[in-house]
Amino acid sequence: MASERTDELYRLLLSRGYPKEFCAEIAYKNMNTDYTATRMIGYLYRVTNPRIEDLVDEMLAILSDRDEIMRKKEMEHAQAVINDIYNNGL
Repeated sequence: MASERTDELYRLLLSRGYPKEFCAEIAYKNMNTDYTATRMIGYLYRVTNPRIEDLVDEMLAILSDRDEIMRKKEMEHAQAVINDIYNNGL
């Protein structure tokens, strides 16, 4: 089930005149979290009538940022575990 933000993104893309299949691919397959959908919605409100290529480029940038944040969180967790072992032993 899609989130409200994902549905909002889908409707916004449709209202801008993009093809239905493209809108579904962007909203429901790629920008399917609140974080990514919100970022794309912000982009669409800042940029008027971006080309499809520009939308795809922004989508890839958002997904790359999300992946980087996830990697950072994983590394922080791993470092916290290592610090705990150093401080308290096994």
